[in-house]
Amino acid sequence: MTNTADNAAQLIAELLSRRYLLRTHPRVKNALSDAELFLAVEQRLAQVGLRWVDNVYAEHVTLTLLATPLADVLGEAGINANNNLDLPRDAVALLVVLWALIVLPKRERQASRVEPDVQQNEMFASSKPLPSARSVSPVLSYKALLEDYGAQLGKRIRLDGNLKLLERHGFIVRSQDDIKEGPLLDLLLDYDVLAPRILNGALADVLAREQAELAQHGNDATTSVTANDPTSD
Repeated sequence: MTNTADNAAQLIAELLSRRYLLRTHPRVKNALSDAELFLAVEQRLAQVGLRWVDNVYAEHVTLTLLATPLADVLGEAGINANNNLDLPRDAVALLVVLWALIVLPKRERQASRVEPDVQQNEMFASSKPLPSARSVSPVLSYKALLEDYGAQLGKRIRLDGNLKLLERHGFIVRSQDDIKEGPLLDLLLDYDVLAPRILNGALADVLAREQAELAQHGNDATTSVTANDPTSD
């Protein structure tokens, strides 16, 4: 076994055992920077119906099924079940809502090279390095999520159970009242397919309302600071 083939096998084995790895992981960094090694990884994965999944906006990489094996393996049962993780329909709905509230604004900040609490009209923003997912990913409040979407997503008991499922599968991370982006949220949901459907579909009004409320909170904070500043006169 050549060194390249050996390195490819080790990386794939670790991905299969851990489900995902950080882009900063030594073996992942080697694969992303070494074209020969990355080709070997892709070829080995294709032989067993798998493919590599990563994007520059996410901090992790993972594996998933190729399109043809996906249809053959899951078939009609997979379509009826919505997924191969045995998520109930309301958990899938919750996953889409969380993706829309976390990934969409995160991607917007990353694409515009804007860190949180930084003015977006700053010159030469496009020349800045891409902000890390961790630094710009929104943190959601469980209480706010329950208040805003609890009635549509099964109320507290169903919401709590489905949040545990999504956390178990790596889509989110929870810390007390906070809900944060998990390693797989921006990897296993196809941004190019899902974003237009959400932005132009049922959640468009919800997202517009969220953005308007954030803007209003920002304006209120600015007004308060100006009113309390003795030099503002």
